[in-house]
Amino acid sequence: MAQVAIRNVSKAFGAVQVLHGVSIDIADGEFVALVGPSGCGKSTLLRMIAGLEEITGGTIEIGGRVVNSLPPSKRDIAMVFQNYALYPHKTVAQNMGFALKLRGVDRPMIEERVRKAAEILDLLPYLKRYPRQLSGGQRQRVAMGRAIVRDPQVFLFDEPLSNLDAKLRVQMRTEIKELHQRLRTTTVYVTHDQVEAMTMADKIVVMQAGRIEQMGAPLELFDRPANTFVAGFIGSPAMNILKGKVQGDKVLVDGARLPFDGSHAVSDGQDVLYGVRPEHFEIVGEDGIAARISVVEPTGSETTVVLRFGESEIVALFRERHDFKPGDTLHLRPRKELVHLFNPQGGQRV
Repeated sequence: MAQVAIRNVSKAFGAVQVLHGVSIDIADGEFVALVGPSGCGKSTLLRMIAGLEEITGGTIEIGGRVVNSLPPSKRDIAMVFQNYALYPHKTVAQNMGFALKLRGVDRPMIEERVRKAAEILDLLPYLKRYPRQLSGGQRQRVAMGRAIVRDPQVFLFDEPLSNLDAKLRVQMRTEIKELHQRLRTTTVYVTHDQVEAMTMADKIVVMQAGRIEQMGAPLELFDRPANTFVAGFIGSPAMNILKGKVQGDKVLVDGARLPFDGSHAVSDGQDVLYGVRPEHFEIVGEDGIAARISVVEPTGSETTVVLRFGESEIVALFRERHDFKPGDTLHLRPRKELVHLFNPQGGQRV
């Protein structure tokens, strides 16, 4: 296990700047998720940690050692890829032990470490099978097992669950988290799925266009997003962001006067973006927003409702059962202590 220190790291492909001075401190044993939309630079950063991409500027340290010029084999890392990257002509046991064989580790030691990893990942019955004889989830376990047997200082995961179906993704999410809790190996995990990041990581780094928008504990980002990008990216369904103007202790949005608490530094008449998460609406009597339902999406455990008022569209989510129908009018009130206000210029929190 080791600390990873990313210091003012930049990356350019010719004239195209992909990363702009990224700095992240990853503690020994910490699980850090890099999240963001496609093209934000998260996978490029992971490949730079692994040594698969050259660093244009800045430094990367693993265990206190600068690794900028070291090849991947000298960095003491293990990477789990999106497409598993298994050798089709080798058995599960041979795939898992291949890196140790290349290192010249003796056969009894390889077999012992492969067996221990297979026990952890419930792969013992499959050691003599070939990748084509396995399910997607089993192949992903083999890829993880191949990383475990190397006993690296750092695990690197590059969107490892994106090829799996929804049910299997949830199962593998749990297994990866349990694996980290057992081994406590420093882990950097790239995903575009913010639910994966929220449920698995100790710390989330939200990236956009090669820059870090915010980093912190999952609930810290959820409760106090630094800007509208983070507010819209973290949380599912996404936060409602509405254009409004401050009027006393309310914000006027499309004729509706919406509440907010006194923790925001705003002045009367100021233009703001009013943020409220779908689960933070309450159904009230005649008070609140009079919004007309356009879509109802029941899932069993909760109901998502898309509504319109004025020129605005909002999404509300309710845990309890309701007999909603398109065309019905609901009177909704945001919980003012959970409202977020942002500056329209730049989207920063106010």
